[in-house]
Amino acid sequence: MSRLKLQIAQLESKLLPYLAINQSIIPPIGWIRTIRLTLGISLVQLANKLSISKQSAQELEAREKEGNITLKSLKEAAKALDMKLVYGFVPIDGSLESLIERKAKELATQIVMRTSNTMKLEDQENSALRLKKAIEERTQEIKYELPKSLWD
Repeated sequence: MSRLKLQIAQLESKLLPYLAINQSIIPPIGWIRTIRLTLGISLVQLANKLSISKQSAQELEAREKEGNITLKSLKEAAKALDMKLVYGFVPIDGSLESLIERKAKELATQIVMRTSNTMKLEDQENSALRLKKAIEERTQEIKYELPKSLWD
């Protein structure tokens, strides 16, 4: 197994626990306020734990709700709520392998279709079946090579 493939496999295993989180929905009022209200912690109590004013605690909750909060602030709020901030990325495609497959197929399609258009201009057009096979073959090559251009 190549070094890059091994790195992908190791990263994939690290991302696996986050897949379930991908299905969760962020509460409309934000996590900080939702947790605080559910646990019965007042805004003043949260502010005291964070050593900030009540108004600053309200602003903190508003910034989180709007998506304008820093990781540092989230981490501090989590600690004040006796929680731990969990931070990570989850592939939209469900796995790194699926992400690579999709990107490789997109690039392969561009390459094959560009060549096909040139051949069409020269009256040497390929059949749809041949194009499909060429895209599949090129996809496999790209997945194996993982060129930097895959991410352009």
